Amino acid sequence: MKFTELIRMAMKTVTGSPLRTFLTMLGVIIGVCSVIALVALGNGTTDKIKAQYENLGTNLLVVNVNGMGRATQLDYNELMQFEGFPEISAIAPTMTKNGAHIKADRTQDTSNVIGTNDRYQSIVKADVASGRFLSPSDLEFRSKVAVIGSEVAKTYFGTLDPVGETIRIEGIPFTVIGQLKEKGSNIGGTSVDSSILVPLETARRQFQLGTIRTTYIEAPTRDDIYKAQNTMKSYLTYKFKSDTGFTLINQDELLAASTKATDTLTKQLVSVAAISLLVGGIGIMNIMLVTVSERTREIGIRKSIGAKRRSILLQFLVEATVISGLGGLFGLLLGIGIVYGWPLFSKEQTLRLSLDVCVYAFAFSVLVGVVFGLYPANKASKLHPIDALRSD
Repeated sequence: MKFTELIRMAMKTVTGSPLRTFLTMLGVIIGVCSVIALVALGNGTTDKIKAQYENLGTNLLVVNVNGMGRATQLDYNELMQFEGFPEISAIAPTMTKNGAHIKADRTQDTSNVIGTNDRYQSIVKADVASGRFLSPSDLEFRSKVAVIGSEVAKTYFGTLDPVGETIRIEGIPFTVIGQLKEKGSNIGGTSVDSSILVPLETARRQFQLGTIRTTYIEAPTRDDIYKAQNTMKSYLTYKFKSDTGFTLINQDELLAASTKATDTLTKQLVSVAAISLLVGGIGIMNIMLVTVSERTREIGIRKSIGAKRRSILLQFLVEATVISGLGGLFGLLLGIGIVYGWPLFSKEQTLRLSLDVCVYAFAFSVLVGVVFGLYPANKASKLHPIDALRSD
């Protein structure tokens, strides 16, 4: 019997009982759809994590001082000398006043105030919407000037341009010299959208901030991050006489760890979803066994007129494969539809389709039909024609 004829007979059997066929395929449909959607979710989450890290700044090393007292104080001028090292392109030490009382005209609220230098803008990739950023002269003369984030500007000035206006931070007047564009949340750092940036020494003196707690360091390339990390570790260990008073956060390592964790979780979810395919395969086997029982006389007639065992086996095996293949195809279309239709329901979480996973999921669904259809097909092919003809 030709293969095309087997396909035609299988399609005739499948379409003869559409409801039973659909219920049989349901496990495969859900399995394939789940695999595609979950992998797309994992890909989208990975892309979002990478975007957030890049949003904070590329090739970034963050130094946090943990200890207290003079033994763990960092000197601004000492830190800035490291900009002469080839593995370090920019350094931005910071001091933070959390929950500072802010007043502008009749509006009062609290915001985070970050004391830093002019390098901070390029390191964290913060763009100016109006006005300008902090300059070296602002740091030198300890000017009472401020650059505000987009959320701060909206809170205190609404849609008005805040440049040139005066805000009071802890009762001290500061002149707004710039407003930053909206940047979004950052991983591992305070969002500049909800922060006010002032010159470092101004923040230290006006708000009685003790010492530099966090320093952002940018390397020229990704490979230089590890060289910069070793350089700063050696310096801080020597200065603090210990390697426990500070932490070094390498953004490349954080990104790799986060991506690995996301990939692991995605694989676990896909493994769970793949169980649906196996359940679907068991359903196919069950239906095919019922089909063999229902068509015992047909098998007996075919064998009595010369049909070979191989032909009977292939007939039922092709039917099982067609059922699982159609289920895989419907699951594939449903999964792709969910991926492309997801933006209509959620703008925050994105999904990214993986074409190779689509191919693998469909191929696995077909393989499920072959594996779970083999036993019923083999059982049908072994029926004796006389016993089959006697069957009711």
